[in-house]
Amino acid sequence: MNLARARQVADAVLYEGYLLYPYRSTSGKNQVRWQFGVLGPQGAAAAGVGEESTMASQCLLAPAEDGTIGVYVRFLQLQARSVERAVGDAFVLVPELTCAGTAWVSWDEAVAQELTLGPFLTAELATGLTLPLDVPGGEDVEVLREEDDTVAGRVVRRRWPLVGALRIGAAQDSGLMRLEVGVENTAGPVDTREAATRRSFLGAHLLLVADGASFVSVIDPPAEAMDAAARCHQHRCWPVLAGAVGETDVVLCSPIILYDHPEVAEQSAGALFDSTEIDEILTLRVMTLTEQEKAQARATDAHAAAIIDRCEQMSPQELQRLHGILRDPHAGTSTPTGDDWWATQAAAPVTPETDSVMVAGVAIARGSLVRLHPSRRADAQDLFFADQTARVNAVHVDLDGETHVAVTLLDDPAAEMHDWYGRYLYFAPDELEPLAGAEDRDYREESSP
Repeated sequence: MNLARARQVADAVLYEGYLLYPYRSTSGKNQVRWQFGVLGPQGAAAAGVGEESTMASQCLLAPAEDGTIGVYVRFLQLQARSVERAVGDAFVLVPELTCAGTAWVSWDEAVAQELTLGPFLTAELATGLTLPLDVPGGEDVEVLREEDDTVAGRVVRRRWPLVGALRIGAAQDSGLMRLEVGVENTAGPVDTREAATRRSFLGAHLLLVADGASFVSVIDPPAEAMDAAARCHQHRCWPVLAGAVGETDVVLCSPIILYDHPEVAEQSAGALFDSTEIDEILTLRVMTLTEQEKAQARATDAHAAAIIDRCEQMSPQELQRLHGILRDPHAGTSTPTGDDWWATQAAAPVTPETDSVMVAGVAIARGSLVRLHPSRRADAQDLFFADQTARVNAVHVDLDGETHVAVTLLDDPAAEMHDWYGRYLYFAPDELEPLAGAEDRDYREESSP
């Protein structure tokens, strides 16, 4: 088991969206936060002041008689940081205070929490278990002094207690065990969004660790587990195998949809809290901030200060690592390596504009009309194209022998521009339904050499 590797990805999930470029509290996109995995108090969602109170995930386990499951519940607890100026013997709340050359601003920070439960014997989970989750609140005070040691103000950090419950149970399913784990925020109703956020589990997710048993992929199950995987239901989080490829003893239940065995690129120098961005681009943008903007970011949050400092200190070699890397897709296999491994495929005659592929007994080529049925590792964007009609622009075969059909949507007003630029949507042949006898003849005539 390599729990450290799984935690690295889990930390990226935990802080995804925590604070976005340009990392300043004054930025509009940092005024609405905590985008993923928020478990709000009871009734908060119905009242329009917060998120739903529950998340639950079902995954498959190949159990052993003495196997156990350990559960790690991970989340952020809001910590409100208030800056107060010293006025006589009292302190007055202010939005910003500069003391001894350092700026402080009032801001909502967060404290990372991890609760460990179990291990539970898999044989005892049939009856189901419910365990309380209690996180105490607290208050810390940091006095701010000028260089002459006079008190200029103070920083007060307040945390509100969190209460919840973990529910875990299991049932037999086709020789496997269908494990269900859920987390619920059991705090009572609140009236405002601010109060709901203070009482919410933020960025909540789970790490499940099996000992003496092994997990089975739900998103890419083996043939014998496909029916059982189809019966697994998810609510606001999705289970994926974590750790290195081939390891099956850790599952990450994430509020962000991931593939099995997700990993943080080894070239990444550290978290930027926006995993949809390219590290290189975001790092270069940080380096273009003015000194005043960097100072504002440092004052906003300690995590933001660490990002600014890291980007400023990166060496040319570290920046070069972010530019990209070439990998041998056949490394570790018996396939020939070096300059010749792809020679046969590369030498084969390929003309995507005239090549065709057989789909359901119909030859599909440039100009053919098809209906889209995304299914192969389809992501959320692919699913938007389900059942839409598209025009085939080209048929490509890659060096591994896989066929990819380039298409544009018929009802896309920018279709002609996409074709001009050569920017297409790509689908496998088995994701296409030929529209029998249908082809865009005008398009084929216009685009023929």
